[in-house]
Amino acid sequence: MNKDFLYDEIANGIASQIRNGVLKTGDRLPSVRMLCQEHGIGMNTAKRVFLELEAQSLIDSKPQSGYFVSRQRHRELPLPDVSRPSLTANDDEPSELVSKVYANMGNKELTLFSIGAPSGDLLPLVKLKKEIIQATRELGEGGTAYEPLEGNLKLRQLIAVRSLAWGGNLHENDLITTAGGVNALSFCMMALGKPGDTIAMESPCYPGILQLALSLGLKVLELPTHPATGIDIEALKNAIPKINLCLLIPNFNTPLGSCMPEEHKREVVALLARHQIPLIEDDVYGDLYFGSQRPRCCKSFDQEGNVLWCSSISKTLAPGYRVGWIAPGKYKEKILKLKLVHSISSVSIVHEAVANFLKTGKYEQHLRLLRRTLQNNYENYVRAIAEYFPEGTKTSRPQGGLALWVEFSKDIDTAKLYELAIKQQISIAPGRMFTLQDQFGNCMRLCIGLPWSEKLNLKLKQLGSLAKTHYVSG
Repeated sequence: MNKDFLYDEIANGIASQIRNGVLKTGDRLPSVRMLCQEHGIGMNTAKRVFLELEAQSLIDSKPQSGYFVSRQRHRELPLPDVSRPSLTANDDEPSELVSKVYANMGNKELTLFSIGAPSGDLLPLVKLKKEIIQATRELGEGGTAYEPLEGNLKLRQLIAVRSLAWGGNLHENDLITTAGGVNALSFCMMALGKPGDTIAMESPCYPGILQLALSLGLKVLELPTHPATGIDIEALKNAIPKINLCLLIPNFNTPLGSCMPEEHKREVVALLARHQIPLIEDDVYGDLYFGSQRPRCCKSFDQEGNVLWCSSISKTLAPGYRVGWIAPGKYKEKILKLKLVHSISSVSIVHEAVANFLKTGKYEQHLRLLRRTLQNNYENYVRAIAEYFPEGTKTSRPQGGLALWVEFSKDIDTAKLYELAIKQQISIAPGRMFTLQDQFGNCMRLCIGLPWSEKLNLKLKQLGSLAKTHYVSG
């Protein structure tokens, strides 16, 4: 077994036991020598496990005594409330607020808690640059020719192979490449809906998806969503007569970070198939799991081709490359016609470079490091929030992804908090951005995809102080 994989597996296993209360504060951990004997690993690997757990503030070392579960762990904050949106379609888009926040994208002067993508500091930029150069050399005509309409064959083959990890068992011919994840979702909505149709979604939901639906003339029905387990299935059942299609982010959705249990996914797929309502599955965060195993997708339970599985590398590898894909099931011909009309071909060089990056195993190496970094970040964020934010603050407990949802008391308006924070070079994503209704005004999303540092800790402290001041002053 790969040493890095084994090290990850052991560290994650112990971390999980600590977080779940199996190992309690003050408990002594096995010695380095005992860990070596139990797992058949070398001394250096065992020491790396303990160093990793120390970095997460989960354990403390005591000279001559060994390692113990830390007494300095953050206190667990309560979960945000289950959302309770109005069960009628709405179109009250907070366009001014969304535009204001996303205008900050790329601003190096700001601490961008607001942008839900990994920082370039966490990406293998040098390796990607080499792959671009290599793809230019290898492709016929230097990559200037059109690709097949379905997209780069090598990329589709590798995505199909990777689908085995979540039960997809896809074939290269099941896939169509796109210019990023939003482009994939756009093709799906255009193919399946017409102006006036109603699309069901989680609430809260990613602003880009809400804006996309409205731009296509669709009505959006937001459904109650639990911060840990995702959409309320009973609410979805009751909404069936009202909806024409459904779009869900089952794995580590933004902004809640919720992950639907397998039995919920199976039930949702069967329910929608029974009523012939297409399900668009946005799975851009599925590879960013914190545990030992990637969660399954709704597509893995699809027996009738009714699920359109969409994903991309925008949240894992290269946001600006715009490489995405769809496994559209029985709707493949509709999607191909739209791609022909709207884009004809994907960007040959970039898609070839990404395919080569996947083929060499570099992508898996990068993902292992990125997942570990994001999990550490989550722990650091929550610890800082518990220490610096106002009493009564609630946070989500994502098991993967890039988002942390923060809920304040009703006295705090995060749109106003944004205005205070931006003056201190801090950008947040107010909760009102993630809905078409008058809700989540006391919530915000923080991106955990920034490299952790003392400066970042101070920015969270500063943000907490601003929230406390706002709470007092109103």
